[in-house]
Amino acid sequence: MSSRPDWLKVRIPGGENFFEVRRILRSHKLNTICEDAMCPNIAECWGKHRTATFMILGDICTRACAFCAVTSGRPTEYDLMEPARVAAAIADLKLKHAVVTSVDRDDLQDGGAMIFAETVRQIRKLDPNVKVELLTPDFQGSLNSVRTVIDSVPDIFSHNIETVRRLYTTIRFKSDYTTSFGLLKAAKGMNSAVYIKTGIMVGLGEEKDEITELMQHAVEAGVDILTIGQYLRPSRKHAEIKKYYHPDEFAELRDVGQGLGIRWVFSGPLVRSSYHAEDVFDQMIAR
Repeated sequence: MSSRPDWLKVRIPGGENFFEVRRILRSHKLNTICEDAMCPNIAECWGKHRTATFMILGDICTRACAFCAVTSGRPTEYDLMEPARVAAAIADLKLKHAVVTSVDRDDLQDGGAMIFAETVRQIRKLDPNVKVELLTPDFQGSLNSVRTVIDSVPDIFSHNIETVRRLYTTIRFKSDYTTSFGLLKAAKGMNSAVYIKTGIMVGLGEEKDEITELMQHAVEAGVDILTIGQYLRPSRKHAEIKKYYHPDEFAELRDVGQGLGIRWVFSGPLVRSSYHAEDVFDQMIAR
């Protein structure tokens, strides 16, 4: 693959806000997907907006997806006090929209659903006005786990589809395309007031008609918000980049998705599922 194009170049992290966010996170002994997944937007999100995406349930994932930089292995951490620490950090950062995700915890009977739900309760305990967005794993298809999460009434329930159906066996081989969409649809059915969100990467070898098919399935599942971003290879161990999409192509994908009936599509080279999450939510509500 040719060198990274200009529209994917980002600035080096630094500045007063960046180090203050890092200090707060360290003081509460919290992990973030920003660091563990090597997000290209960390300088902007921490340094400009003073926001971060919290990663609960430890920093070791029971899966090893071909696109992800998070460490895989056998987790040992299960911290019942973690939800309170997340809530305290959100209060310290003065966030009005908080995004919480996790590693996959296939070793736990509920996949960590109870900790997600308790995190929502702890956040609302300190500030009932904070908008809470949860980005969950697939819980191995357990609808009981989804129910546990939905019953905590987050503002947004999110689960990333990541890629088109054909590529699941090589990119997301311990997951299932139909199961993931089933989770999203079930969550919407459990509480129609909760907004449903998912995200995908492009550049892995998918075809345009496959992306369109995925968008149609998103509409059928009741997805309100879809994010689309460029896949960036974390290391040589990970899946290769097959294509760099031009910003104009991302604009075309946005128009296709919204034309199919998705309420809001946030599409761009550096877009990630939690990138500008508060603005995306506000824009969708205003639409």
